[in-house]
Amino acid sequence: MRPPYPFKFVLICLLCSLCIPGFAPLLNAQVDDQTGVKFFRLATTNLYGTGIRVAQPEAEESTNPPAFEVNPANVGAPAGIFSFQSANGSSTAYPNSVGTNSGHAERVAEFLYGTVSPGDTPGGIATNLSHVDVIDANYFVNTDVYQTLIGQVNVGDPLVNQSFDFSDTVAGNQSSIYLQESLDMAYDNYAAQFNVLFISSAGTTGTPAAPGTAYDSISVASYNGPDNAGGNSATGPTVDNGRCKPEISAPDQNTSFAIPQVTGSAAVLMQAGLRGDGGRNTNAAVDIRTLKALLLNGAVKQSDWTNGPNAPLDARFGAGMLNLYNSYRQLAAGQQTNAVSVSVTTGAAHPPTGATNTVATLSGWNYATNTSSTANDVTHHYYFNVTNAGTAAFLTTATLVWNRHINSKFIPGQSPPNIIGINNLRLYLYNTANSNLVTCSTSLVNNVQHIYLPALAPGRYDLQVWKAGGSGTVSTADPYALAFAFLPRPLLTMGHSGTNVTVSWPSYPAGYLAQSATNLTASPSWSTNGLLGFAITNQQVVLPLPPTNRARFFRLNSPNF
Repeated sequence: MRPPYPFKFVLICLLCSLCIPGFAPLLNAQVDDQTGVKFFRLATTNLYGTGIRVAQPEAEESTNPPAFEVNPANVGAPAGIFSFQSANGSSTAYPNSVGTNSGHAERVAEFLYGTVSPGDTPGGIATNLSHVDVIDANYFVNTDVYQTLIGQVNVGDPLVNQSFDFSDTVAGNQSSIYLQESLDMAYDNYAAQFNVLFISSAGTTGTPAAPGTAYDSISVASYNGPDNAGGNSATGPTVDNGRCKPEISAPDQNTSFAIPQVTGSAAVLMQAGLRGDGGRNTNAAVDIRTLKALLLNGAVKQSDWTNGPNAPLDARFGAGMLNLYNSYRQLAAGQQTNAVSVSVTTGAAHPPTGATNTVATLSGWNYATNTSSTANDVTHHYYFNVTNAGTAAFLTTATLVWNRHINSKFIPGQSPPNIIGINNLRLYLYNTANSNLVTCSTSLVNNVQHIYLPALAPGRYDLQVWKAGGSGTVSTADPYALAFAFLPRPLLTMGHSGTNVTVSWPSYPAGYLAQSATNLTASPSWSTNGLLGFAITNQQVVLPLPPTNRARFFRLNSPNF
């Protein structure tokens, strides 16, 4: 399918530090603490995106040749891993006649795979990629994305970083909604056909914009502290049918540079899955549904994060702040199968069964297929014994992801919105002791369901992946990915090492930092100053404290970034 006219990008980024003198992003050494990258580096070896290919479409002001390229020397990347593509041709050399240098593209590269930075960037997360296709974005959309179903060859990159967006979609403007829906369908066709994960901007202002509105993409917002001062991300839901976009956030004032942090995390998770860190089923571990579920389920909630059964993700932050370490630990816990699959008459209740099977770990993932029929709903039951000595409450998250089907149809402006293309899957959590529903995620328009409980009481629980049957289903069978974590809330303990006192706490879940204060007055001044030199030993964060003759008090806190 060809677009009705060549797409031109009307918005690249706002508040770009490269373009506005005196404006610098809020990035420092603590970024790696916020995103779990420091924990990840301390706990893993040789996971830098080795063997993974990434595409980096870039859009800047129209010039001839277009400005979209990365100078390898400027970001400290090997020249031999690059290829450059535009309407002018392709080249594996730099410089070339295909395009010219882009400061925006290089800034994105610094966060994604760069080893050279101006000092306020924590460095790339995936610094050992095997190949990077840097592509003029207009060329990529018109030549690759829109040609998916008529014979165009896949560009060959399983991850695509898109730090650009079209102008935000306007509610009530059928032309702009049609453009968004057309792009969504093209991107979803590409993603489902080639198992390609697009990590895209949610939009920089107003409502979410394409390509970040595509069902099968990960839509990224920027986040800049508790009041999000200086942040410039769009706020959901989508105007076509009220879906949850963005889906995750990362620390920066600019969405363009939040996105590559998510892409880099996806790259190292993909490498880990392929080398068997998540178990023998490596194809399942690196399916785009699994990667998306793991990234969203590992996210850490902001202080004012909120959701509900029909809106599974926060309208501003999605699942929360990216945390690579949490996502990796859930991948490394391994694939866990459901205990039992139960079919019931369409629309009937689906309470816990009497099955005694129990999932072996309290965090992990699964990739499976749920198959219903025209007469029956089907529920996959996952049973958990959520207990741990001395633990009164468990931090609980679960994320369900499935794809929009290839070549789905849409009717622009239909009321109610047309959502043909996704099956109706839901996520339920039941207490098996009394068959009471604890919480659920039952959105009819999203292909992501997400539940979050900050303090789940110990007990036995039934986590259900439910698929609707009936005549309205898109297909009887639908593959899905599930990521889950039932984790004791970490406790701070004190000990000693030589002449130093130490404080320690479990490394997983990440997203917590030790803070100290000199008194416990009504409003003590808690700070992390001088407390970031930690190590991870036996899955415990160990923080040595130098001797001091003054009183100090410590607490463990989620910093809310």
